[in-house]
Amino acid sequence: MIDAHAHVEMFKGKAPEIVEESRKRLKAVVDSITEYRKFHVWKSWEILRPYFGFIQPTLGYAPNEARRGNWEKVGKVEAFIREHAGEIVALGEIGLDFYYAKTEEERRNQREIFHHFLGIAVELDLPVVLHARDAEREVFEAIQRAGVRAYFHSYSGPKELALEIAENGHIIGINTGIDFIPEVREAAEVLPLESIVVETDSPYMSPYKGEKNYPWNVEYAVRRIAEIKGLEFEEIEKTTERNAVRFFGLKL
Repeated sequence: MIDAHAHVEMFKGKAPEIVEESRKRLKAVVDSITEYRKFHVWKSWEILRPYFGFIQPTLGYAPNEARRGNWEKVGKVEAFIREHAGEIVALGEIGLDFYYAKTEEERRNQREIFHHFLGIAVELDLPVVLHARDAEREVFEAIQRAGVRAYFHSYSGPKELALEIAENGHIIGINTGIDFIPEVREAAEVLPLESIVVETDSPYMSPYKGEKNYPWNVEYAVRRIAEIKGLEFEEIEKTTERNAVRFFGLKL
């Protein structure tokens, strides 16, 4: 199995033991190293760098950071992405989150910074990892105009749009919140298996109430998708693994 989206650096001092336990159960973890609050990309990079190879890194700028409109920080993150462009498997996560961005100013900041990083992805010829919440259609239309390959992580938008995203060659992450987010389950029901990857978004989205999420819990999502689609666990495991390898160009 491959966890296609996690934040192992957010475990801080426990990151080494999380990696070692993940190694026992998974083939790889794609870690979205993202500028967010006090989690600066350069610090997260140093925490995870000893584990690259098993940890497959992306670099991005979270929309909930972007709503603050701090262009000085944007410049620092952009420089770091450009410095490490040859070492990352995608640019992201980037996107729009109108659930948290309530004011027009916050939404304008998000849009401007999202489009800025989208342009960098085009320039660097990198796929993008997308965070889209209450703005899925707008994000989809933006990546279609840009002509990039995209991964909609932890998708929770309309199932009709999920199908449109898949029909246009992008992939969608079904996360471990599949049992408590109805839209995640609905997407899992309607999407073709070839368009799905599985993810934890750890330490968030735990399937177990009151606990942190861990990369190896991705097995929970695999099992639930197998039950929903009436297929064998092994088929979901192999296909979602292959989808992640193909999208990110992973060399395992």
